[in-house]
Amino acid sequence: MIEMYEKSGEIVSKVRQLAVNYVKEDLKVLELVEFVEGEIKSRGGLPAFPCNVSINEVTAHYTSPPNDETLLKSGDLVKIDLGAHVDGYIADSAVTVLVGEPESLEDDSLSEEKFELGLKMIETAQEALENAISTIKDGTEVGRIGEVVENTVNAKNLNPVSNLTGHSMDRWILHSGLSIPNIKEDNKHKLEEGDVLAIEPFVTNGVGIVTDMKDAYIFRFLRERPLRVAHARKLLENIEKDYRNLPFAQRWLLESFDERKLKLAMRQLISSRAIYPYHVLKEKSNARVAQAEHTVIVEPDGCQIITE
Repeated sequence: MIEMYEKSGEIVSKVRQLAVNYVKEDLKVLELVEFVEGEIKSRGGLPAFPCNVSINEVTAHYTSPPNDETLLKSGDLVKIDLGAHVDGYIADSAVTVLVGEPESLEDDSLSEEKFELGLKMIETAQEALENAISTIKDGTEVGRIGEVVENTVNAKNLNPVSNLTGHSMDRWILHSGLSIPNIKEDNKHKLEEGDVLAIEPFVTNGVGIVTDMKDAYIFRFLRERPLRVAHARKLLENIEKDYRNLPFAQRWLLESFDERKLKLAMRQLISSRAIYPYHVLKEKSNARVAQAEHTVIVEPDGCQIITE
């Protein structure tokens, strides 16, 4: 089991760095997510979820829909959240990249001061991640992790995103029940040796709360349902077989389904609650957000970082 997690972590670590190097001004987000997902597959893994590329105030759950024309622009604060699995054993990691250089920015688009703030947010998210990981071992109280994140971020006059958390993982299950807060909480639950955790601080200069947007491009199988339309029944069968409980992107389904029929079938699956839509999340005050994330396995006197 540990070997499978380590293999997934090695894939994620390598692909994460490739993704950082791939980022450039005017790159299509669709090209970036397809690059990341393709690199995961080429290394012997499968995406544990669609690659998320969330820009500026968009905080999480954005992946390209079919035919996405969104471009990365100089000054964008780009969060790349990727995961791989090998036979269901998942590794999850994220990094934030600031597109361009200060000298390339136009005066009316983003000031040098704002650019420097972006770099500060990236560095703070990384520091909060490292400090949180340093507390993790068998017996650590979950609330202690959030306290360390919050203290680290507040010390830089920034705010953690309070209603986004890290999470425990299990085989074939991305979120397996345990939430790892990014703020101080009275949570006495103690970590146990062997727990697999995704630790992911989010940092902002805004109010530190995310809200749902109307769009959803990532979904997850929930349950079998009685469906009248044959296309919808077939689609649900394929989703359950191919992805089990792991999140998937609508664009992944275009290889097997006609786009028009796919849209109609997806609507029925959502309305019947056969699949769960992950709505895109944005920071409530429209402030930019940075993220850093690693997957760790809890050990008696510390933890193993499998995505380093």
